[in-house]
Amino acid sequence: MSFDIQKLVRSHIADLKPYSSARDEFDPVEGEVVYLDANENPFYNGVNRYPDPQQRKLKEVIAMRRGLAANQLLLGNGSDEVLDLIFRAFCIPNKDNIIVMPPTYGMYKVLANINCIFLDEVPLSNDFQLVTKDIFNHISSRTKAIFLCSPNNPSGNSFHRADILSLLKSFDGLVVVDEAYIDFSTQKSLVTELPYYPNLIITQTLSKAFGLAGIRLGFCMASEEIINILNKIKPPYNINSLTQERAISALQDWDATLEQITQLIAERKRLFVQLKTISFVKKVYPSDANFLLVRVDDADKRYTQLIQNNIVVRNRSKQVGCENCLRLSVGTPQENQILIETLNRLSS
Repeated sequence: MSFDIQKLVRSHIADLKPYSSARDEFDPVEGEVVYLDANENPFYNGVNRYPDPQQRKLKEVIAMRRGLAANQLLLGNGSDEVLDLIFRAFCIPNKDNIIVMPPTYGMYKVLANINCIFLDEVPLSNDFQLVTKDIFNHISSRTKAIFLCSPNNPSGNSFHRADILSLLKSFDGLVVVDEAYIDFSTQKSLVTELPYYPNLIITQTLSKAFGLAGIRLGFCMASEEIINILNKIKPPYNINSLTQERAISALQDWDATLEQITQLIAERKRLFVQLKTISFVKKVYPSDANFLLVRVDDADKRYTQLIQNNIVVRNRSKQVGCENCLRLSVGTPQENQILIETLNRLSS
């Protein structure tokens, strides 16, 4: 396959001269600096200066943790901002289309609608795997990107790596793989495939395994060429100083994160076994994420009962292939015990 990113990028984006912020116009210098360039309040309070628009220190830490170069990273205000930038850079409104595989993360559809991009849906198989034959049959000359979520939300399973690689090899558009839950999976990240597939974009987040949902930090990993295009249209100061500082601290304390991941995986296994003993539970789906998809007798009824017991879950019944399914996040050992005890009471 011959892949040329310049054939995919929107022409006005390719020709765009990006906004240059005050802190973009010089390389950082060591020592005391008198900043009179950005019309800031000069009185120090910890956040009176604009943040680094290129997030250099944070990118270095992420790059070291994920095993790639810093120039292969673009950071966003959550993964949703990164996904939106991909739409805006490559998809022509009212002309291009993308392909998604429901049931999947709902923001792909929302972002397609916001950006006036046609959406082609190719449902997953009954066991929530890619049906590559059907995907290839839906690819047209206007298909700019295929969006995959692996491990998948809401089903929790990882897609077969061979199927993803098959799409990367044969499709001359972008393949965007959302790895929000990759740290809970036995399947390795596709980051190691980046040198071999110039059409691959991987998105990840610090909201899940790193426990930093409140700071809104997501990122994508791709070729330097793709990152340069996305950098043209990102807001100049999209990652604030406090987020950068907190993210660096968490990424450098990998042992603490690994301990939590290990505990969550152990609790996921415990829940998987115990949920099967509940009389109204019909099926518990295998998961590589920090949640379980559970099919019950009546999802609306059970959801309401749990709410009445101060337990909040997600009712995913309206998604393709998820009829009467609840999605249960893995909580602390104490929270999971409360869940199981409550379900046992409801089943008696």
